[in-house]
Amino acid sequence: MQTLTPHNGAQKGDFAKTVLMPGDPLRAKFIAETYLENPKLVTSIRNVYGYTGTYQGKRVSVMASGMGIPSIAIYSHELYTVFGVESIIRVGSAGAYHPDLKLFDIIIGQGACTNSNFAAQFHLPGTFAPIADFGLLRKAVDACEAIGARYMVGNIMSSDTFYEDDPEEWKQWRKMGVLGAEMEAAALYMNAARYGKKALAIDTISDIIGTHEEATPKERETAFDQMIRIALSIAE
Repeated sequence: MQTLTPHNGAQKGDFAKTVLMPGDPLRAKFIAETYLENPKLVTSIRNVYGYTGTYQGKRVSVMASGMGIPSIAIYSHELYTVFGVESIIRVGSAGAYHPDLKLFDIIIGQGACTNSNFAAQFHLPGTFAPIADFGLLRKAVDACEAIGARYMVGNIMSSDTFYEDDPEEWKQWRKMGVLGAEMEAAALYMNAARYGKKALAIDTISDIIGTHEEATPKERETAFDQMIRIALSIAE
């Protein structure tokens, strides 16, 4: 069967209106097999797994984004423009900048700063500020409050560089109130804006930048449960 895009083997109608998007393909598989009822694999091109199933009676999909802005930009673009997806909720990890954040706290990305040049393609006469969909954000906050989750809402930093040449550069973002760093949300928010869709990034703190405190892989698997359940509960 012919694929609709070079990167996604699904057919139209295979994806639900809401897609949860972790970075790791194996985490997408884990989410589908652990949380969804009757998950069906709809794409596995490049071993980037995408599944559709149901959660508490709602049809929901989950698909990996890969690492970084170029990767999530490709997959979110295709989901929004080819496969009829209306909302993408990133469920990932982040490094904490804010001194009050602890391991396994949740960041809800109200906005996403970036050192990427991704926005240049839109030929805007200034600087674009990528922001989340407010409806999804408000639901995520309500879901956190309902279960007593530790969370913060604010700006996050979507970086193109994991290994910084200047190891102190993160402090410049912290002084501007940025909560933490990840690598995907800004492109997701820009694509959502461009195509009139919805997006939200929810990240679990996996390490504390500056102190080198970090979670083990096993701890991440357990701690991410709270974030995943929050995202599933707000899927539309």
